[in-house]
Amino acid sequence: MQDTVVVRLRRVPRATRTLICLGFCGGGTGPYLNWTELMPPGTELAAVCYPGREGRFTEDFARDWDELAEDAVAAVESAVDRPYVLFGHSMGGWMAFDVASRIGERGGPAPAALVVSSANAPNRGLTPQDMFPAQQDSDRELMHWMRTFGLVPQHVLEEPELLAMAVELMRADIAIRDSFYYREGATVTVPLQVLTGKDDQVIDPDTAEQWRKLAAGQFRHDELPGGHFYTPDVWAALPAQIAALTGGSDHDARD
Repeated sequence: MQDTVVVRLRRVPRATRTLICLGFCGGGTGPYLNWTELMPPGTELAAVCYPGREGRFTEDFARDWDELAEDAVAAVESAVDRPYVLFGHSMGGWMAFDVASRIGERGGPAPAALVVSSANAPNRGLTPQDMFPAQQDSDRELMHWMRTFGLVPQHVLEEPELLAMAVELMRADIAIRDSFYYREGATVTVPLQVLTGKDDQVIDPDTAEQWRKLAAGQFRHDELPGGHFYTPDVWAALPAQIAALTGGSDHDARD
């Protein structure tokens, strides 16, 4: 039976590693599960489903950042039976960093590498630059954002009831994102790769240097074409940019 918390589209017999993905604001597992066929040999793809959506729709949404982070820690640790790479995009990038640092602080099963996509360094704190979409946005504005940037499936956009549920989910995630805080002193010791879009107006110009300060181990920054979700072609093939999956090891060679 497919796990409703850690979702895998396909099991890989004798897999030697897992790519575990954490969701962005308003997102689910679908945008990541589309990458299943792109996994290198021996790599299984898994996506964590947050409470209040998909197979966990009967559960209440998390109330704040800490509650969601602890839920994600438990989900990741439950999925670990082999080496894994932890990935997160946007809000999921902050979540991936927080999960990896919490696991490391507790002596848990650390990832082989951490990959953060389209996220400013968390130690700068939550700023208005990061708060998009915003709590004060109307439902119409949130729908426009989801249509334009949110990678919402077409069948959801075409069904009013599903779209209303998507807006509710987005508002719940915005509230969680806005409760984010950096835990003083949090770092990661595992190799850290940061991906950013060349045209992403949300990302600070010095984000690579800010992230580097949080990496006690190897560090690598790659700038990709496009904005917050890159270009459609880049997003569709994003696992090809993950050094820990492709064998790239030139950490610190790019900044």
